[in-house]
Amino acid sequence: MSGLVQLAIVLVLIIPPIWRVVSRAGFAGPWSLLFLIPVVNLIALWIFAFSDWPAERGRDGV
Repeated sequence: MSGLVQLAIVLVLIIPPIWRVVSRAGFAGPWSLLFLIPVVNLIALWIFAFSDWPAERGRDGV
């Protein structure tokens, strides 16, 4: 039972801030759920770090 409690705590405390950051960057919020999968989270982080951010596409070089 304590494993379920720990999972609930992680989902409530970790996912909403990550969801907000991903949404502000211009990506879809569900991308934040990938951070729960051990190897996939590294790949998602790599994609976020080295891709063009949709939120900055409309800016004129600022």
